[in-house]
Amino acid sequence: MEEKVAEPAGIPILRVSSGNIRNDALNPDHRFASTPLHILNKDGRPGMNRRQCTGEYKIKPIKQKVRELLGYPYPARIPKGVFVEQRVGISTDEFHRAKDADVKYMRNRHPLLDMSWSRTECVRYLTSLGLADTPKSSCLGCPFHGNAQWRHIRDASPSEWADVVEFDAAIRQGNARANASGNRLLGEAFLHRSRVPLSQAPIDHVTAAERAALHIGADEADVLENGVEDGCSPWACRGDADALMRDDFGLAT
Repeated sequence: MEEKVAEPAGIPILRVSSGNIRNDALNPDHRFASTPLHILNKDGRPGMNRRQCTGEYKIKPIKQKVRELLGYPYPARIPKGVFVEQRVGISTDEFHRAKDADVKYMRNRHPLLDMSWSRTECVRYLTSLGLADTPKSSCLGCPFHGNAQWRHIRDASPSEWADVVEFDAAIRQGNARANASGNRLLGEAFLHRSRVPLSQAPIDHVTAAERAALHIGADEADVLENGVEDGCSPWACRGDADALMRDDFGLAT
């Protein structure tokens, strides 16, 4: 995007960060935002962690950067009428995620909705520009990956596969800080929906018997293979964004 689109058009690419989510999860001294890990409870029932990672590692640093660009870094008060216009790439397939910003200094626009573009139109347009292989946006070890995404990591990048397998094993008992403070996870955590170690997960083929054992129907089987349909941009991540809390920055946390 930077080389083929932004640079020729003179559009700057700004990178923001709240740190390394992998390192933070394994650091007992660091506050860690919960990720939607798949949980296997002691009684055998499945569960899922809360999702705080989008707010902490994506939305919060973006809002901090916006404040900086406006010239009013926290805790400065931003005057009425001073705002940025933010274009969010939500297509008609996920129109229900198109919402107003939760702070007055940002105003959301949704150009794909204005053009009535679905995911299909987006793919068609990218293909016409020679960018048909544009991948989904997601974190390397995201629990919302489908088997196809896990296979791609394993087959295309052995080093990244080794990294996520190691991370999956390391978070089996939850994040390091909770364990260090005595708040151990009442169950086991996994990156894969099957709730077995990623190195052993059935990512190549899920049989009818395995689907029955997992108690999943055809729609859930499709998610198991292809991952969630929605993308993972800051304002279109799978999960309940409205449940995110706010802090003194006026930022979702």
